[in-house]
Amino acid sequence: MPNIVVVGTQWGDEGKGKVVDILTPHVNVVARFAGGNNAGHTVVVGREKYVLHTVPSGILHPGCRSVIGCGVVVDPGSLIEEMESLVQRGVTLDHLFISKNAHLIMPYHPALDRASEAKLGKRRIGTTGKGVGPAYVDKAARVGIRMADLLNEALFREKLELNVAQKNRLLREIYDAQTFSVEEILNQYLRYAGWLAPYITDTALLLSRWIDSGYSVLFEGAQATMLDIDHGTYPYITSSSTTAGGASTGTGVPPTRIHGVLGVSKAYTTRVGGGPFPSEMSGPLAEAIRARGHEYGATTGRPRRCGWFDAVIGRYAARINGLDTVALTKLDVLDQCESLKVCVGYRYRGEILTEFPEDENVVAAAEPVYEESEGWRAPTAGAKNEADLPAKARRYLERLEELIGVPFCLISTGAQRDETILCEDSPLLRWYPSVRSSLV
Repeated sequence: MPNIVVVGTQWGDEGKGKVVDILTPHVNVVARFAGGNNAGHTVVVGREKYVLHTVPSGILHPGCRSVIGCGVVVDPGSLIEEMESLVQRGVTLDHLFISKNAHLIMPYHPALDRASEAKLGKRRIGTTGKGVGPAYVDKAARVGIRMADLLNEALFREKLELNVAQKNRLLREIYDAQTFSVEEILNQYLRYAGWLAPYITDTALLLSRWIDSGYSVLFEGAQATMLDIDHGTYPYITSSSTTAGGASTGTGVPPTRIHGVLGVSKAYTTRVGGGPFPSEMSGPLAEAIRARGHEYGATTGRPRRCGWFDAVIGRYAARINGLDTVALTKLDVLDQCESLKVCVGYRYRGEILTEFPEDENVVAAAEPVYEESEGWRAPTAGAKNEADLPAKARRYLERLEELIGVPFCLISTGAQRDETILCEDSPLLRWYPSVRSSLV
């Protein structure tokens, strides 16, 4: 059975939650491998909308094993709140597993996140303020506290005392911000430990055994390629490995046991927070796309910046992730556009760049080079196959495939599961032959 990675190919919010939800009936395990509760995966099931922040999207399918891998940083209070909300809505958590090596977001991490952002001024990253970045800083600095530590009170206290002393000095002397009490955090987190203990385990070992027994694993990415700590638009990025390579480091499953990579992209582009965005729109058109696409952050509610499809980024994501195929979402949002633009290159100091430049100064100064075409001005929602789409919409899709060099496997024309077209000769049929019947 294949083990496939699902990753975002832009700056996040591409619709990975819906794609994972569609594929989950055809796999045995969904494993989240990066990020924290700064991610928001929205899944619509009938009239019910679920916004998942830490729990993998596979949790909505009874019997599917859902794994929070070691590459995830976990805010236990937020996770428990999310779990309780799911239980109240009839979702069972019997098959949820949390890596004992996943690092904890502690109360001082959001405080440091917010204080640091406030000091950056015009260099502000635009983080969610959830403490994800500072938690990864502690992980890299080898002073992080892990899930396994939460189950050992003496060890947890020892690490906590050292960290609180250091963080309080930083908060007080550098940021003039509120400090924290060891005892208050200890008492709070020991209560969390009692709640989460049944779910904490060696998930890398479980995944290895499940794969040995023939189980199929779907690796669920968070954020996206252009937010990757190594390959994104640094420093305006997240603090984890959000590209396909992160699936191995974030779960303990070796790359030799991963069989393919599926990218997810919008039919246009969005970005939340600061940083360069060459194909960004402005004015009434941006407002119209934002309104039609409901482009507001699932975690923060912030309005997303909107832009045209960027094929330079698409090609870059295909190369960095080794994409086999792409699921394209929100085609319907473009239904009312009189004309469409696609960014095919960047102009910098008189030169046309067709490959993504990793120099942040070049990206910031780059001007988009566009191809323009007529819009189709007709509804795409409700189309059951590609032939049902307007001819101009089909040509738009064909051109995007040519530009990024990767075939599409799914076309989403709405939030519902059944508002999805399976493309002809879709690579998904090689991985999951039964997907055709589930989308008919």
